[in-house]
Amino acid sequence: MKETIKDLLERRSIRSYKQAQIKKDELDAILQCGVYAPTAMGMQSPLLVAVQDAAKVKTLSKMNGAVWGKDMDPFYGAPTVVIVLAERDNPNSVQDASLVMGNLMNAAHALGLGSCWINRAKEMFELEDGRALLRSWGVDDKYMGVGICALGYIEGAYPQPKPRKAGYVLYAD
Repeated sequence: MKETIKDLLERRSIRSYKQAQIKKDELDAILQCGVYAPTAMGMQSPLLVAVQDAAKVKTLSKMNGAVWGKDMDPFYGAPTVVIVLAERDNPNSVQDASLVMGNLMNAAHALGLGSCWINRAKEMFELEDGRALLRSWGVDDKYMGVGICALGYIEGAYPQPKPRKAGYVLYAD
């Protein structure tokens, strides 16, 4: 139990990755933690798409950057990304997929890997190019993007935590 609390307190978003690809057993462990995230009524509605092919990661990065309106790599050089999708018609889809994202990032940290939640998945996969890409992977149109988890070995110094804001927690007795 102590290690879990330590990992939760120490995990940070990483924005600089080594080019070395993460190992399959590391990715499999992270994905397993993602699929064990709690979901409303145990429906297990999210869908995860793991991408390690460098050309596909680059394509996804360009798509994400275009949505963002920035000419940069929004994945910060991460060699692996996990796209977390959710069923459009599920009223708990964003919450379920968000819990999956949290598990992915916490599992990566526990394994000594870096991770970062990358936004704009919803917008990416609402575009025709994004829908076509999902269809090419066999993903039904009933899914929408929620988040992209960038994964990789950390390049450089590990970030220090920012001080927590005053009044973050209230006790309502």
